[in-house]
Amino acid sequence: MLMNDKSEGNSTQELSARPLYQQVKDFIEKRIKAGDWLPDTKIPSENELVKTLGVSRMTVNRALRELSNAGYLIRLQGVGTYVAPRKPISALLEIRSIADEIRQSGGSHGSKVYLLREEKASPVLAARLELPTGSKVFHAVLVHCDGTIPIQLADRYVNPAIAPDFLKQDFTRITPNEYLVSVSPATEVEHVIEAVLPDTRTRRLLKISADQPCLVLHRKTWVGKTVATSSRFTYPGSRYRLGGRFKPESDSHRIIT
Repeated sequence: MLMNDKSEGNSTQELSARPLYQQVKDFIEKRIKAGDWLPDTKIPSENELVKTLGVSRMTVNRALRELSNAGYLIRLQGVGTYVAPRKPISALLEIRSIADEIRQSGGSHGSKVYLLREEKASPVLAARLELPTGSKVFHAVLVHCDGTIPIQLADRYVNPAIAPDFLKQDFTRITPNEYLVSVSPATEVEHVIEAVLPDTRTRRLLKISADQPCLVLHRKTWVGKTVATSSRFTYPGSRYRLGGRFKPESDSHRIIT
């Protein structure tokens, strides 16, 4: 039980001065930092923690929820709770493959294709791609994972003029980004970032809760003067970081916030 657990170097009096949910958080954090529970490994279930620590299920649930929001844990609905892997860092100032980012952080990339088809561009999408309304576009929706943990929901529209064979590719073997770079490298890129709470589809595909904040990267690319792609990349905030480093070379290079 937590109140009598002296193995962590705290006295019963010191422990009892802290709220129970915080004691549960401390217990789990110390196991992670000590290396007892390694990244990507499943931790004991809520029921097991309730029995081990002698606290209520509500207390354990709050501790797990707060640790998930802080990035220590990842809770997969219907699967269990895992120690979070080291967060890959996505570059803001260049286009990099999500597969490379995950591998460079020591992870194992995998992907699942949820949608890959030809569609007609709505007025809003047509305007963004600078095409006539109803024009043919390619639409791909993929989830990229680090091992079994979803890291990115990629929703991408592609102008067929720059990649006519896009729909013929096996995107479980090569990422859409890798393919597009190989056939029509972008000559100009626009990035816009926002923080959002996930909608129902995003929660289901990324296996996250309704209160899990997400980072969304909107990307628009050009090949020459032709708009090539319009994409939306959603990352669970607890599993991913966005960042970049560059050296200004002239007054024309500015960071816009």
